[in-house]
Amino acid sequence: MTNHIIPEHIGFILDGNRRWAKKRNLPTLEGHRAGYNRLIDLAHFAKNSGVKYVSAFVFSTENWNRSKEEVDYLMGLLLKMFMRDAKKLVREGFRVVVLQKRLPAKGALFAKIQKRIDELEQLSAQLSDKDFNGTTLALCFNYGGHMEIVEAAEKLAARGQEFTEENFAKFIYHPEIPACDLIVRTSGEERISGFQLWRAAYAEFMFVDKDWPDFSEEDFTNVLDEFLLRSRRFGK
Repeated sequence: MTNHIIPEHIGFILDGNRRWAKKRNLPTLEGHRAGYNRLIDLAHFAKNSGVKYVSAFVFSTENWNRSKEEVDYLMGLLLKMFMRDAKKLVREGFRVVVLQKRLPAKGALFAKIQKRIDELEQLSAQLSDKDFNGTTLALCFNYGGHMEIVEAAEKLAARGQEFTEENFAKFIYHPEIPACDLIVRTSGEERISGFQLWRAAYAEFMFVDKDWPDFSEEDFTNVLDEFLLRSRRFGK
């Protein structure tokens, strides 16, 4: 049976920032800056298309292994996101949440980032139904799919509840975010790198041969058009 609806939740693996910069003989950090700007656009692409939830893999638990210069630059961009741009999105009517393994309470930068995340989520939670524009942006920061599952299992066990799929799903990061209907990875790589493992069980996958900073609203529309042609049977 062919699907005839807009996907409720699209997850994006934002890949190709460094390659984009290399192709243009620019510093790696310029690629991340361009990718950051495109991330802001992504929220608006989703809203304009009627997508209710869009999630984005912005920093994985493995990304800490990159060079100190690159990690520090990314932390600066993400701090800017949590302090300013994501709050601006909330004022525009988006709900914004962060799917994350919480940062350790040590180090001034980590503490500042965590504080800004908490402030952002509190501001988003206060958005009234009247002002909500219909789209939620979920930022996967310090995120790992295995870690999300491990932490959910630990929380479930600590409460002594029966291990069932229904109970387990209550303890993943922001359980109100539904399963992914579609997961998109840019840059031509064809793997999911631990992204949304629990929510990806019946997702459709698309691998776009374009670096993330070049991903346009037209590309977003093309992804939706391709999704409409997919046959989703959910094991039936």
